[in-house]
Amino acid sequence: MSKVSKRKKVLHIITGLNNGGAEAVLYRLCTHDKNNRHVVISLMDEGKYGPLLNEAGIDVHCLDMQAGRVSIVGLYKLFKLLRSLKPDVVQTWMYHADLIGGLVARLAGIKNVYWNIRHTTLDPEHSKRSTILIAKLCAKLSTFVPKGVICCAEKAVEVHSKIGYSFAKMTVISNGYNLSNLKIMPDAQKILSEELGDIFPIIGMVGRFDPQKDHFGLLSAFSILKKGGVSYKLALVGRDLNSVNLTLIEKIKALDLNGEVLLLDQRKDIPVIMNSLTLHVLSSSFGEAFPNVLAEAMACGTPCVTTDVGDAARIVGHTGWVVPPKDPKALANAISEALHEKECFPEQWAERKKACRERIVENFSIDTMVDDYQKNWSIE
Repeated sequence: MSKVSKRKKVLHIITGLNNGGAEAVLYRLCTHDKNNRHVVISLMDEGKYGPLLNEAGIDVHCLDMQAGRVSIVGLYKLFKLLRSLKPDVVQTWMYHADLIGGLVARLAGIKNVYWNIRHTTLDPEHSKRSTILIAKLCAKLSTFVPKGVICCAEKAVEVHSKIGYSFAKMTVISNGYNLSNLKIMPDAQKILSEELGDIFPIIGMVGRFDPQKDHFGLLSAFSILKKGGVSYKLALVGRDLNSVNLTLIEKIKALDLNGEVLLLDQRKDIPVIMNSLTLHVLSSSFGEAFPNVLAEAMACGTPCVTTDVGDAARIVGHTGWVVPPKDPKALANAISEALHEKECFPEQWAERKKACRERIVENFSIDTMVDDYQKNWSIE
């Protein structure tokens, strides 16, 4: 990792610290960057990552604003914190924090302000009207508020430059992963079978229950596979993927998949899950920027089938299969092709698994991400 010329105080401003992709990246960045001192301000509460950051020695300040509401008291607290902490760099995260944090930081006399874009979808069908309006306002301000705009995906640069963001200020920094945690675990299936019994072989998808993930499209694809004689089970992991979700249960019943679908809800043992899957599938239809689950699965040596959303195709490269969104038949065909390779060409499959891990190690390590952020903040 390259050394910066000066140890900087980097102050991060983020909307909240609940469980999410941006929050996880911020946590990894703060805890792995040893060349700079980091401080975090949450516009709302401490959420999931506040206590974890504190445990790692990162100071966290919460402004306790309500979701979707900006308070004068909160803005004043933010201004006072910025004036007292005197950071060398302010790094904001996501539209609301970009707008609020960026403007208040400039009012506090801080010039080194960097925004962070984490989305690739901005249309009335999939995004809130308020989110689109804030993004468009940020676009107009992007020429003079931030010194740079960091995007987590190449697709994000394309989408946001079209609505007026300063293209010259945008830089892509891909998400990076702690590969000492995400690694190949030969005993993973044994560990999982002690809890869940003999559920193998399984295909899986990790991702909360949300329209953008298109779980129904994945279930439809799996129904096609079942009718074609595929005997694998499908494990769904994430928030609200449980027996309480009656909408999901009804869909599973309607497709006659009761015996094939495992609802595992949220779990903390994602490396074990990823290692236990024969194949990881991402069926998202929109909204993805840099899908973390693909990199997490590949880091564990698990090949992926994904829809062509955000930078998914860039992540999997030649190691996986990419199909159009909202096309269950194409998704089923790709899964079938992958399983055929595994069962009929084991040596080729073994090489693919190896290539998955190597692609993440070579392109998306935590050290690479931290180094890229440091280089951005070093711009004078």
